[in-house]
Amino acid sequence: MQLTKFTDFSIRVLIYAGLKDNDELSQISAICESYEISKNHLIKVVHELAQLGYLETIRGKNGGIRLAMDASEISIGELVRQTEKHLNAFNCYTPACKIVKACTVKGVFHEATQAYLQVLDKYTLADVLENRRSLAKVLGIDD
Repeated sequence: MQLTKFTDFSIRVLIYAGLKDNDELSQISAICESYEISKNHLIKVVHELAQLGYLETIRGKNGGIRLAMDASEISIGELVRQTEKHLNAFNCYTPACKIVKACTVKGVFHEATQAYLQVLDKYTLADVLENRRSLAKVLGIDD
């Protein structure tokens, strides 16, 4: 299963924010620079993550973002469910498939998707941040 760029960027933003101390803010421009991704994309991602309760945003000259909850409370599986619009591996209706009424392939892929999500449910952002020193170094974040 391939995740969308939106989910990919969501995970990256949470990793970056999770590498900072609780009271330290991250700026979108610094995140864009570290990952070499578009600011326009990132603004949309940050907005959605704030709406979902993962990020706290502070406006103004000295503003920025930070995690709105502890990294151990952020389930990777739940994040993927909330940021992926379509987790279905199969679309039997566009274009219409002749065998849709008799086919069991969709059920097989539904089961596989559920197993995929169950594995992701075992991990939190804290698990992803276990090698925080290496991550911070690669992203150019001072520890």
